[in-house]
Amino acid sequence: MFADRAAIIIKSGKGGNGHISFRREKYVPNGGPDGGDGGKGGDIIFVVDEGLNTLTDYRHKRKFAAQPGEEGGKRNCHGKNGEDLILKVPAGTIIRDAATDKIIADMSGDHKRQIVLYGGRGGLGNQHYATSTMQAPKYAQPGGEAIELEVKLELKVIADVGLVGFPNVGKSTLLSRVTNAQPKIANYHFTTLNPNLGVVDLDGGKGFVIADIPGLIEGASEGVGLGLDFLRHIERTKVIIHMVDAAGTEGRDPIADIRAIEKELAAYNPDLLKKPQVIAANKIDAIYGDENEIIKALRNEFERDDIKIFPISAVSGKGLKELLYHVSGLLEKCSSEPVVYEPEFDPMLRAFKDEPYTVTRADDAAFVIEGPKIDKMLGYTNIDTEKGFLFFQKFLKEQGILKELEKRGIQDGDTVRMYGNEFDYYK
Repeated sequence: MFADRAAIIIKSGKGGNGHISFRREKYVPNGGPDGGDGGKGGDIIFVVDEGLNTLTDYRHKRKFAAQPGEEGGKRNCHGKNGEDLILKVPAGTIIRDAATDKIIADMSGDHKRQIVLYGGRGGLGNQHYATSTMQAPKYAQPGGEAIELEVKLELKVIADVGLVGFPNVGKSTLLSRVTNAQPKIANYHFTTLNPNLGVVDLDGGKGFVIADIPGLIEGASEGVGLGLDFLRHIERTKVIIHMVDAAGTEGRDPIADIRAIEKELAAYNPDLLKKPQVIAANKIDAIYGDENEIIKALRNEFERDDIKIFPISAVSGKGLKELLYHVSGLLEKCSSEPVVYEPEFDPMLRAFKDEPYTVTRADDAAFVIEGPKIDKMLGYTNIDTEKGFLFFQKFLKEQGILKELEKRGIQDGDTVRMYGNEFDYYK
């Protein structure tokens, strides 16, 4: 079975604990603290591998964890950082939060690398806690906790053109003739279980990628058969080719078949029917002349909606040139930008959801925000980078901290202090 979905559990690395130790050298009987900091835990990073086209690697292994950071050592030795875990996926893979089904990342277009979970920060060694009144601190900071998350991986094939139709209408034959693809072809129903991809090269025209979407059946949008497994692959396509049996060899009504597929597409995602469509009336090698009653009926039914009908023979090649150049022309009118789904969920925000925090006023009137929620967030976030600061702002908003500050009367220009970091507030 084609592996286009998988559910896995990912876990970032725990930060290494800070170390507690004191200088013990000859002639230095009362040396100060020299405990080193712990290493940062490894991140979970998803990367697009152009050599992959399925999610098979994630069907037999479910748990993936990055390395933890090492504990700090004596003599101010810093613990080793844990190695990041790189998870390779095919282009077009969508990463969703399993609990909410919201999109974390869409690995498409220029988006080829995504840090999904950050490793915990390394804890500070006891050398950082020495003061004039406590010169021998016996305390070091523990490393930041690891974060575990279940995610769903879903592959949506990236193709310019989606080839749809009921089983046994000749889609695989067409694909094998006009592209370099070599799908399995047999004269029985439901033979295609994989969305086969192929590249069409046109003389003097732009080539394009075409995907043979497996045979759909009525009720596909409700999960009947394998429908939902394959409907998702049509979402990224820009043009849809409906393929029907114009010779009536299967005893089916091509018009009813197209309407049935349109109904399933609309039920799954109404925007799919806004894509340009064309009809390939196949198997004309099995009829007398260039047209018959079926083709005439198709013209009467669909050309009024500006959907062109092309009588073709996938076996002999008749009519294919006209069909392919028409499709190429439709693609030229479409946007060249790939379909990329926007993120809906940041898993790092969930890590702080149930942690408490406090807002107080300092003697200098600054707003001081403290507590495990803040300490933990700063441990995972590098606010000196643009991406880290954007996450920091999003964290304050989504955790309700900005509303809390507004309730307490914060004004533009007021100072906000968080564990040694100071910011000026502006709405």
